[in-house]
Amino acid sequence: MSSSKPIRLLTISEAAEYLAISERSIKRLIARGALPSIRVGNALRFAFADLEAFIARNRTGGMI
Repeated sequence: MSSSKPIRLLTISEAAEYLAISERSIKRLIARGALPSIRVGNALRFAFADLEAFIARNRTGGMI
């Protein structure tokens, strides 16, 4: 058995809330290949680390 921490998987709704975007936007990002997802049966799930990596890839250097 591995002693590593279990991966927390988020639902589409939870991922959308975390990124402060709509569920529809999440689905668009998946279709574009911009956001990795994990299929568990019929459901899509998202690793928290993938959401954080998405944020890091899309971060801009300037102030808004």
